[in-house]
Amino acid sequence: LCPPALRPAVVAIYHFARTGDDLADEGDAPEAERLADLAAYRADLAAVAVGRAPGPRWPRVFGPLAREMARFQLPPGPLHDLLSAFEQDARNPLHADRASLLDYCRRSANPIGRLLLHLYGVADAASLARADAICSALQLINFWQDIGVDARRGRFYVPLDALRAAGLTVDDLKAQRDSAALRVVVADLCRWAAALMDQGAPLALQLPGRAGWELRFVVQGGRAILEKIERMHHATMLQRPTLGAFDL
Repeated sequence: LCPPALRPAVVAIYHFARTGDDLADEGDAPEAERLADLAAYRADLAAVAVGRAPGPRWPRVFGPLAREMARFQLPPGPLHDLLSAFEQDARNPLHADRASLLDYCRRSANPIGRLLLHLYGVADAASLARADAICSALQLINFWQDIGVDARRGRFYVPLDALRAAGLTVDDLKAQRDSAALRVVVADLCRWAAALMDQGAPLALQLPGRAGWELRFVVQGGRAILEKIERMHHATMLQRPTLGAFDL
């Protein structure tokens, strides 16, 4: 559904984000090595943003990205925000509360929506706010979808204040213990994500043509995952819900 003229730019943004994300949390490299790689990655981004040549390590990323940044005048700020989130991923901190999670979403997810709106020529404040709400909702839905998967990888996104209020701790997540109390927490977090999605969803009706239809699929995909989590009684510590052909 992505308009053909925009596809090279979307692919370039995707490969930049995918490679940076992998540097942050794939494989078994120590934290210091990950952060050093991300610093080199950021230096290459800074270079291409001002028309200089990047280093030799990631030609498939920064060659196309440089072309599309020049072609569409893509702002480098959102790309640097993504790197900030990846650097946080490399450190793998816990989140004290929802505000901490939203700050992470502001850097890990919202930049993608803002870059796409830039490509679509949309820049008004209301549309940007709705894009932020959709992107943050999608990031949160992914967290609540992946609680068990993330626990097995030693990553924990459930806010600590929500765990405490339910009489739980991070140790319960580390032990991958499903419980009625945890399901109540997940249900509340899913309602929060759904409210954010509802807040941003009208943007799908504002964008014209293919862009609007693509965003309709994105919004409905996020909602479908939330529905699946509800039907499985919020037991995502035990099973990861996914979408298949029938859902589409």
